[in-house]
Amino acid sequence: MGARRGRSVGRHWRTGCGWAGRGGGGGGGGGRQRRRGAGRAEGSGAEPGGRRQCRPGPWSWRTSSPTPSSSRPAKVVAETGKAKVRNGDRCCSSPTSASARIFDKPLSEDHVPEVPSQLVDACCERLEQEPSKELFKESTKLIHDYLSVAPFADYLDSLYFNRFLQWKWLERQPVTKNTFRQYRVLGKGGFGEVCACQVRATGKMYACKKLEKKRIKKRKGEAMALNEKQILEKVNSRFVVSLAYAYETKDALCLVLTLMNGGDLKFHIYHMGEAGFEEPRAAFYAAEICCGLEDLHQERIVYRDLKPENILLDDHGHIRISDLGLAVHVPEGQTIKGRVGTVGYMAPEVVKNERYTFSPDWWALGCLVYEMIEGQSPFQQRKKKIKREEVERLVKEVQEEYSEKFSPCARSLCTMLLCKDPLERLGCRGAGAKEVKEHPLFKHLNFRRLEAGMLDPPFKPDPQAIYCKDVLDIEQFSTVKGVELEPTDNDFYQKFATGSVPIPWQNEMIETECFKELNVFSTDGMVPPDLDWKGQPSPQPKKGLLQRLFSRQDCCGNCSDSEEEPTRL
Repeated sequence: MGARRGRSVGRHWRTGCGWAGRGGGGGGGGGRQRRRGAGRAEGSGAEPGGRRQCRPGPWSWRTSSPTPSSSRPAKVVAETGKAKVRNGDRCCSSPTSASARIFDKPLSEDHVPEVPSQLVDACCERLEQEPSKELFKESTKLIHDYLSVAPFADYLDSLYFNRFLQWKWLERQPVTKNTFRQYRVLGKGGFGEVCACQVRATGKMYACKKLEKKRIKKRKGEAMALNEKQILEKVNSRFVVSLAYAYETKDALCLVLTLMNGGDLKFHIYHMGEAGFEEPRAAFYAAEICCGLEDLHQERIVYRDLKPENILLDDHGHIRISDLGLAVHVPEGQTIKGRVGTVGYMAPEVVKNERYTFSPDWWALGCLVYEMIEGQSPFQQRKKKIKREEVERLVKEVQEEYSEKFSPCARSLCTMLLCKDPLERLGCRGAGAKEVKEHPLFKHLNFRRLEAGMLDPPFKPDPQAIYCKDVLDIEQFSTVKGVELEPTDNDFYQKFATGSVPIPWQNEMIETECFKELNVFSTDGMVPPDLDWKGQPSPQPKKGLLQRLFSRQDCCGNCSDSEEEPTRL
């Protein structure tokens, strides 16, 4: 898009105003009022070699008026394994000496405990026979136990911990609609529109899913909306869309999610030439979906709404699972029941209203693989009206048919996933996703490289193309009438609008190079001005008459044009 990145992070780092900007505005103004010499950077359309030149100046927790001491981060000191709070000024060591204590000394051969030989042998054996994410679990615990004592005490008494507290303070600043720039509508969900948006402070692009408050209340969808938000917040997977921010406006609850510019699988199956994909492409998408389901199932979450519309492609052609409104957590050792999902993709046990765990997701994967290869759903034809009862009868009683488009491997996979008996279905025999990954259709795929994002997709979206409907073709929501919002609804809104999500927010700071530019220490061993707790805050530059006049006009204009924002601290 070539959009210019804002300078809010650098500006607030200097002044101490914080992420939300003046008056909790969420970084309002973007790059409009940059300090002299702050430089500028371009987004995706940056000129070659262009770099931002902002550097952190004195950052004080106090601006023009003293901040109450309760708002300062407390200093935590580790003594005999217990955390205590000590009042008073910080006695920060220099970066050089702190680095030697924290990194060099604890990790030297004389101080790191030797890993037992039997543990090393066990790791080597698992690496050769059955590598997994749990490979170094025991070794990690051993090192963690060591680092959590003396090295961690040194860390708490260093500039690195002070800097960490600054970043956490910035991360927890209030988020409002003014934190973002809003762009075109991308589509619509069950409760409102989905549009593109950009964080003013960093230039990072996201998709904003708006849930209209009145529509939620009319449909009694509070539990569903909160459930989706909490599950998205919990799951951190390369194959599931990430939740970066959750906030509210006067009329809507907003989820800021990973932007997927490549469109959804339904668009690619039916609107990019002949319906369906070649088998290698379908197998690649099926493998990534399998990894996404595996990550959800490891968190004891059953998805229940797998279909082409909910599988999105990113700029590089990788897929992510989206729309977790029907997902639900299944406690260990328990089962659930509920006739939820999309007609034609619901498993027989769901149609019969029987109890289940993760089996409906593997059935839906079979439906999706079939549709990607054949170009139509196994139990209903596209654009042909058929009653729900008839579709459910086909799902329960009729065996799907296969054309010459299916190779023996592809047909075998679909047949095993579309088994009517959930106990005999592939993925439900005890090993979960591992059973699916071991199917011959995926024999040419290296799942370890796939999970690391190191395999090139068979199709890469054109950055100049738009893989979604025209704005004029997206149906508009009608106005909700007869529903009034009440003060008692605020409890629900407060649970929903929790601001930024730590891991996606931290990734944003790294990807946009804000962390690299602002996480600077003095090279001469002196305490940086913004970490000097004994120093005085930087005086605010005086404004001339003309500047004050324009500022007042801008303020009046913003107050008259914008709606009143709720305050959340």
